[in-house]
Amino acid sequence: MAGAVAKIPSLINTALSEARPKFAIFMKYAKVELAPPKLNEIPQIKAGISKLLSSFKSGAWKQQTVKQATLNTLVGAEVLFWFYVGECIGKRHIVGYKV
Repeated sequence: MAGAVAKIPSLINTALSEARPKFAIFMKYAKVELAPPKLNEIPQIKAGISKLLSSFKSGAWKQQTVKQATLNTLVGAEVLFWFYVGECIGKRHIVGYKV
């Protein structure tokens, strides 16, 4: 038992040294991906939405591969999931609103 307790500081140091580069990579991408859109990005967002709507109206979505359709479905499910998580956080209750 004493031998296991003596190894704890070295295990912690090893874990920290392994985690630092991975955390740095995470932070690099988090600063870019989790930032709100800037004002100069709004026209790109509008163009993307109009492109999406026009491709939906023209039926271009029917020409997707199964892999692309699966990926788009998963992205849509993730957006919906985070919407519902935000709703639960906002109302501070899982089911219904406290009236």
